[in-house]
Amino acid sequence: MSEILVLTHVDYCPPAYLGDFLDARGESWREVRCDLGELDALDLDQPKAVAVMGGGMSVNDPLPWLEQEIQVLQHFIARDIPLIGHCLGGQLLARALGAPVQHMGYNEAGWQPMRRLAPSPWLDHLPDEFPIYQWHNDSFAIPEGAIHLLSSSWCANQGFSWGDKLLALQGHPEMTVQLVEEWFRDAGHLLDETQPSQEKRVQTRENLAGKVAAMNRLAEGLYSHWLRLAVS
Repeated sequence: MSEILVLTHVDYCPPAYLGDFLDARGESWREVRCDLGELDALDLDQPKAVAVMGGGMSVNDPLPWLEQEIQVLQHFIARDIPLIGHCLGGQLLARALGAPVQHMGYNEAGWQPMRRLAPSPWLDHLPDEFPIYQWHNDSFAIPEGAIHLLSSSWCANQGFSWGDKLLALQGHPEMTVQLVEEWFRDAGHLLDETQPSQEKRVQTRENLAGKVAAMNRLAEGLYSHWLRLAVS
């Protein structure tokens, strides 16, 4: 049976709200841990849609499974199935389309306002400016033939679409309150709040439940479009 795959890379970047969204709609989906060799057993012609989550590694790290995942994504792109990438996942999609991924020289973190740069059915439900949670220090270039969709003050390339069925994002629309707090607990020491590109923790936590709920609605629109493409 055709199914939805969610490709993950580490314990601390789970499907989170995406999993909740799929469960609430009764969708059949499966998490695949790329870093644990689970790509090997996949029938790449079976999935009807694929999401790619984040991770603390860089696309440029010399990890054999990263190269394997890029080849798998190129197969999915050739099949023209719906694809959506989150942070590292967006960078992997960019690399699969031949675009470089580079270190920015700093970390963009916290609630960062996105600016819409072009109309897109992926973004029809969104205003011209809206926040998405960020935690990254690499950034993708926009692949040839892609549409540059989103930008922020600290990262010019926040999102692009390619063809009708691929969306790559630099941010984390899948976040939940619990996941934000887990990241602070386990990796907060990696942040430097003196840097202007990194929101102070007290600011991030201010009305955190409300901000996450608003982003869940944002993500619901993205994921709903992604699912519609899977059956169109």
